[in-house]
Amino acid sequence: MRPSVTGFDVYDIRFPTSEQLDGSDAMNPDPDYSAAYVVLRTDGPARTEGHGFVFTIGRGNDVTAAAIEALRPYVVGRPAPRSAADLAALHHDLTHDSQLRWLGPEKGVTHMAAGAVVNAAWDLAATAAGLPVWEFLAAMTPEELVSLVDFRYLTDVLTRQEALDLLRAAEPGRAERARLLRAEGYPAYTTSPGWLGYDDAKLVRLAKEAVADGFAQIKLKVGADLDDDVRRLRLARAAVGPGVRIAVDANQRWDVPDALRWMAALAPYAPHWIEEPTSPDDILGHAAVRAGQPVKVATGEHVANRVVFKQLLQAGAVDFVQIDAARVSGVNENLAILLLAAKYGVPVCPHAGGVGLCELVQHLAMFDYVAVSGTREDRVIEYVDHLHEHFTDPAVIEGGRYRAPRAPGFSARMRPESIAAHRYPDGPVWLARRPAQEVIS
Repeated sequence: MRPSVTGFDVYDIRFPTSEQLDGSDAMNPDPDYSAAYVVLRTDGPARTEGHGFVFTIGRGNDVTAAAIEALRPYVVGRPAPRSAADLAALHHDLTHDSQLRWLGPEKGVTHMAAGAVVNAAWDLAATAAGLPVWEFLAAMTPEELVSLVDFRYLTDVLTRQEALDLLRAAEPGRAERARLLRAEGYPAYTTSPGWLGYDDAKLVRLAKEAVADGFAQIKLKVGADLDDDVRRLRLARAAVGPGVRIAVDANQRWDVPDALRWMAALAPYAPHWIEEPTSPDDILGHAAVRAGQPVKVATGEHVANRVVFKQLLQAGAVDFVQIDAARVSGVNENLAILLLAAKYGVPVCPHAGGVGLCELVQHLAMFDYVAVSGTREDRVIEYVDHLHEHFTDPAVIEGGRYRAPRAPGFSARMRPESIAAHRYPDGPVWLARRPAQEVIS
């Protein structure tokens, strides 16, 4: 008899990364990397599990966990998803509840919560199939893949037939690209040297180490002080030389005129892209930044749904699409975004870092290479060397490239001891900090 989902456990997991200023940037000076984390458990002899999460930076993680909990009735008692049809139906049910959808619609905490559950379901299904998610996806037919996508609001630029044509065109080379991926990995870049809270000596040291480790691109946070940013970018360029790409990331700090002024000052140091120069919702603002200065534009980690991505591409507002595995409604909506990017011929360079985002998004980029875009040209996945030790199948970097995951699932499973230690507010890590917090308050 087919197993059903019988368990639905939600955890508020937080890591005190603000103490070392890891993750600090111009908009987010004190992040505590966190995960509103869900585990789906099944009955039957196999008793498989599916793990998923929403990434946050601390306060509000409990709100996101509560939103995930609100989706319990749609999952518990349901047959464990195994096929594209099962995963499409679950995605539809989680994103089309009319009352929950009202809170978005299709954006914000409720939409991200749906993504956490959708991703957990993909982890569950791929684990049962004995495949990593990237291979599980890449083994599906074009027809199955198209069935996963909600095309509502997209058909003015991407129809089902056009999506089918894109996927069918990429189908003949799938096996060879999968072989190359296993042998060569996928290009990565690192943000680890560039956090805004790091001093100049640490920036230079980490930038040199990144190049020595094989990275051909690094990223610096910018946006708080122009003179500081010019100095830091000058130091980074001197440290890595002219042959290494340096992206810069403003984390939504600027109005459009500020972005134009700032990037004109940074342009002599050849930044590869400016990331999130202004509000993630401002499509025309991104288009103006792209048209008004010489540096290419990237955005996407805070883009709420496929519709905003569609408009960014329609408006010619981006040079690089940055999908995020835990911002939109999971694998299904990210597939829609990958197809939109392929239609417009815009490279996808996923956002990662955080806690667990590297683990998740590597699967989406690798699937894109194998079954959608068919290329790794001008494409990189972000990498940050924080918190991977808390996962049972952590992302692995060799020579500046992601190694293709081989373990079944979505690489999302957090170690039980890490969950126990970092549960907020009553895990040992947080109990040890409670007196200091109470003194501050």
